[in-house]
Amino acid sequence: MTKKPDENKKVEFKYLVIIEPLGFLYGSAGRFLSPENLVGRSGESFPPSSATLSGIFAAHLGNEKIQDLYLAGPFWGKTESILKKQKFYVPTPLTYLVKDEKLKHKLTWDSDKQGWFDEKMESPTDKFEKGTWIAISEWENPTKVKKFPWKFSPHLHPRLEKNQRRVVTKESEEETEEQGSLFLENAVEMKPNTCLVYLSTHTLDSGWYRFGGEGHLVDINCIKLDPKHKKLLNKPVEEQFALITPAVWGSNRLSYRQPILLENSENSDRQNNNSSTHKEAWSVETLYTSRPQTFRYRMGNHDNPQPHQPKLLSRGRYAVPAGTVYVLKKPLGCWQNWDENWFPKEGPSLKRFGCGLALPL
Repeated sequence: MTKKPDENKKVEFKYLVIIEPLGFLYGSAGRFLSPENLVGRSGESFPPSSATLSGIFAAHLGNEKIQDLYLAGPFWGKTESILKKQKFYVPTPLTYLVKDEKLKHKLTWDSDKQGWFDEKMESPTDKFEKGTWIAISEWENPTKVKKFPWKFSPHLHPRLEKNQRRVVTKESEEETEEQGSLFLENAVEMKPNTCLVYLSTHTLDSGWYRFGGEGHLVDINCIKLDPKHKKLLNKPVEEQFALITPAVWGSNRLSYRQPILLENSENSDRQNNNSSTHKEAWSVETLYTSRPQTFRYRMGNHDNPQPHQPKLLSRGRYAVPAGTVYVLKKPLGCWQNWDENWFPKEGPSLKRFGCGLALPL
């Protein structure tokens, strides 16, 4: 009988999962190409979410042992620095304005003036860099930022005919309509001596694993999480905090910018599409964010126990991006104690994947 996890039990991250690529990694597939559609790089997405890593845990530990599994990420670091000092990088809060790889301004919310201002009480209007990272060891007083250490390397995969080196134009002799058979894989090349990093409540045996699509291999190691990182993760986020992982709020049908509480779960969601009918879990004064990003993952098909079983695609949702800063009217405790009901569920709660992991500012 499968053991059910204790909902609202305090989550305790104990390990760092270090993933070193053995060659290219998978950066999500672009669209199938045809003479009418030559747009192939719109599907880029990297690094993989913790849901991808959850699949490895499920495959090697079994369903029963991962009922209380929690993961968070993605992050990255230099392999040597992680092994020696556990120095890894998390997304920069969006209120930290970066230019020429330097922190130029730190915005704070002024309740009286109802606006975001820097140290000189000004609102900068210059163009600033996006997608930067800061060391978690410098979270409370960051001075430097880093750019991500990977680049996309598209590979075109044509499907060839059996008897000659020619691209297949139709599936079978019965089909007369021609179709394209070019497939663009957005492979990712990481710089030498860099790796991806995830937080985990469970450990995994060291070794080589298939990580992501297209059969790319990685070397995975687990090390115990440093107590100073545990202390930071267990700090209450209070009234102002920043997300270091994407956050999906709402239900299985609707996405919101903050957690909501549905009176009758999915039935209430279907009958009332107006957000005003939903009770908000937080008293948000304001937030500083950017465009939402898509969030989707694949799950194992339990109805088909055969090897290499087809995967089920989860419901597509929109996530609040990492780096978003929230300002609340009432303080909150640490993420580990947040209510499971704040997170959507499709099988497991999305809290399992570290959805909305936050640190205080």
